[in-house]
Order: sequence, then structure tokens, then C-alpha cells
Amino acid sequence: MFKWVTLEDTAFQYVYQLVRIESQINESVETVRIAVISDIHSNYDALQAVLSATGAYDALVCLGDLVGYGAQPNEVVSEVRSLKPQAVVMGNHDYAVSTGDTSGFVSHAVQAVEWTRKEISSENLSYIAGLRSKTTFTADGVKIALVHGSPRDPLNEYVYPSTPEFILRSLVDQSESQVLLLGHTHVPFSHKFGSRLIGNPGSIGQPRDGDPRASYAIIESSNGFDFRVHRIDYDVEAAASKIAIRGLPRLLADRLYLGF
Repeated sequence: MFKWVTLEDTAFQYVYQLVRIESQINESVETVRIAVISDIHSNYDALQAVLSATGAYDALVCLGDLVGYGAQPNEVVSEVRSLKPQAVVMGNHDYAVSTGDTSGFVSHAVQAVEWTRKEISSENLSYIAGLRSKTTFTADGVKIALVHGSPRDPLNEYVYPSTPEFILRSLVDQSESQVLLLGHTHVPFSHKFGSRLIGNPGSIGQPRDGDPRASYAIIESSNGFDFRVHRIDYDVEAAASKIAIRGLPRLLADRLYLGF
């Protein structure tokens, strides 16, 4: 049996197919979601709060300083290890705890390093000692560089929101990546240069921007790479009490309440 098909019917079917194909393409586009954490500093209470708030992610990266200052180094390092992050880089406090070298550290930081070296398990010490100072990985076709300080001084350089733009651009250039993620300052920020990005998620365990809430960032790739800083309340009293009870410098407890 024959069925007559008019020109209008054919045109309608063609438009219908195009709409259907376009819909299928849109449905197949997936957003890559990356959780970015840094400067946990043995603050397990803050880390737990952040991990509860991040939601589902495709990759987790950590920009160093798992230890130092806080009272729960083993809990923090063990937790990070269990999460199997995409990448973790070494921070200056990780280096100090793993080597005993506290050159350039102020007295309360030295005391915290020495205390941590006595408390940390051999397994967790081996883990932080084996961290690389910088690394890269690729997500959604974009190369992302990770470092604690900066590409030219991975452990110690401080890069702030107020750092001149030409320096920020040069650091992204030196990273040879489209996205450069760094920590160390405990101050969150991000800056875009066209399709390139530099970002700092701030500190989970010891914020220093006047906001005591734990800080982390989420990167999403749905429309370019979007870097968003998030803040989350945690039990500061619990974290501060553990610092005081375990004989660490009182300053390290007090500053958690103020975020400095």
C-alpha cells in the first residue's frame, strides 16, 4: 500500500529530525565538576564540614599543607588518602614536617611542626614526604596545573589577589597550562584572562581573609571553566579546643575564631 507524502510533510519531518538531533546533542553534554581544597592544616573538623558540603564531583584536587598548626594531622592525612584525589601537591608545612627543616618559619609554626613530627604516624609521614611540589592533569581537554606557592617557587611564593595582573599572567604562562590552581596564602581569589584562569580556593583549616568559615572551590566546565569559592561553617570551638588541650600554641586556637 502506498502512502502519499507531501512536500510539507517532508519538510516537517526534516525539521523534526533536526530538533531531535539537537536535543540529543544537548542532553549528551556533561559538566566536569572539580572540588579544589587547600591548606587543611590538621583541622579535621573543618575538613569534615567541607567534604559534607561539596556534593558530587568528578575529581578532587588538594593544593598542599595537609598538616601544621592544627591538632589532628593523622585524621586529616588518612582522610585525604582515603578519598584518592586526582592530585595532591606538597605544601611548605608538609615539607617541614617530612624533613624537619623549618627555615623561615615563625616560632609558633616551628612549635607546631615539631609537635606534628612527634604525633604523625610513619605511614602518614611517608605519604606527605612523597608528594610532588607541582603537577598537571587534563580535564575536559583543558590542562590544569597545581602548585602550593607558584610555578617559579612551588613551596614558598605568596600570590595574593592584589598581585599585579602582569605577574598573574606570567605565572599562568610559566605553568604552561590553561588553568593554574594555587594555595599557600589562605586567601581565596580567582582571575580570568580570556580562556585562561588562575585561582586559589582559600584555606579549609586556617582562613586568613577575615572570614573564619572554611573555604574551598568548585570548578565547572559547562561554559568554559567557572571557578567559584564556597564558604562553610564548621565547629570552630571543637577545633580550637583540641589545639589548646594538646599543648599547641594558644595563638593557633584563637586565630580560628577570627579568620586571620
